[in-house]
Amino acid sequence: MATILIAEDRKGMRDMVAKVLTDKGHHVIEAKDGRQALEILEKSSIDLVITDLRMPEIDGMELLKRAKEINPGASVIMVTAYGTIDIAVEAMKRGAVDFMAKPFPISEMEIKVEKALAQQKLAKEKEYLEEELNIEYNFGDMIGPSSKMQEVYKLIRKVAKTDTSVMIRGESGTGKEMAARAIYYNSLRKDNAFIKVSCAVLSEGVLESELFGHEKGAFTSAIEKRTGRFELADKGTLFLDEIGDMGLNTQVKLLRVLQEREFERVGGNETIKVDVRIIAATHKNLEEEIRQGRFREDLYYRLNVVPVFIPPLRERKEDIPYLAKHFLVKYASKTNKKIKELSSNTLEFLMNYNWSGNVRELENAIERAVVLETGDILSSQHLPLGMGTIQETKNIPLTGQNLTRTLEEVERQLIKKALADTDWNQSRAAEALGVNRSSLYYKMLKYDLVKKGLT
Repeated sequence: MATILIAEDRKGMRDMVAKVLTDKGHHVIEAKDGRQALEILEKSSIDLVITDLRMPEIDGMELLKRAKEINPGASVIMVTAYGTIDIAVEAMKRGAVDFMAKPFPISEMEIKVEKALAQQKLAKEKEYLEEELNIEYNFGDMIGPSSKMQEVYKLIRKVAKTDTSVMIRGESGTGKEMAARAIYYNSLRKDNAFIKVSCAVLSEGVLESELFGHEKGAFTSAIEKRTGRFELADKGTLFLDEIGDMGLNTQVKLLRVLQEREFERVGGNETIKVDVRIIAATHKNLEEEIRQGRFREDLYYRLNVVPVFIPPLRERKEDIPYLAKHFLVKYASKTNKKIKELSSNTLEFLMNYNWSGNVRELENAIERAVVLETGDILSSQHLPLGMGTIQETKNIPLTGQNLTRTLEEVERQLIKKALADTDWNQSRAAEALGVNRSSLYYKMLKYDLVKKGLT
């Protein structure tokens, strides 16, 4: 459903066009001349303008120009009884999306209106997805032969071809968005939009406007109508990332959309119907959030129809060599480096590390190492300092431990590694450790590390 402005000085023609478009479900506003049309454009959010070329005071060409200045997103169709190629070309140059010569069959007008609205929706989606469309996603981007990931792949294949709501659970950095995209790209909706909304980064009021859109003047900063993510995702998929951070008021409105498949923009009273598949994701324990009164139980059951759990990387370490190789190839290509493989020492460090940041942390570590590597084999010296060298504190027995001695031993091990990784170049080691050279030398004396190889 769109809001359409008809600017036509002949009442009979205006009424006829308005009736046809209203019957099609559109909201139609009529203007008897160009000046009245401009006043309406200033006050209302208009999706499409159908204007006659010749009108008193302000003609169609001037109205076209002013309409594009007031609302650049509005589409304009020019109509005239004096149709010539030159007029059509001029109208298109000034921003009209189409041209009709009187008399015209109603069927032609209906086709041109629907075409203009479809192009407008596509343009909005393209604008929103411009960065996203530069990234290639497919099922193969989820890497790992482990049995736990094979179960995830199997579940994704089953649920992808349906319209069922999916809840993706897992720690931060495990690849929840990648799983959502895998579902989308293997679904029957893959030719329509995939729209992502991060519920964690937006305040409740802003999130509501992002999801449902708003009308011009709905609040102080609403200087023009905004199309919400639900409208952009119509016939496609809406990914609600970190749904556990959504406020209760927005949860109520989201539940209504899921139940009724319709909503109103903020500040508007027009009911908009949508057909959207929902995929949600969270790292939170939603069951605990429900017990604490921070998440609605009825919304939980609407979203959690098929739960998909992405295991943390520490529970599927057999996937690390495959993921590391994948990221190595990816960033070597991006940086034009001829790095072909990881050293055995590097792989050992990766396998021994706990990966609290999961796949995201692994990717960042490989990217950093690739950027700094000068050879054709990825060595461990460029991994983030301390990786694979210090056991986690939860594995250190407290009995008989002295805090000062323990911290000193950790410091000594870090300095030893920095010196070894830099071939005992004190300036480079100091830089890697984030200290000045004189401080490093003092620590080397303290820990008897002045001579290379001394333990």
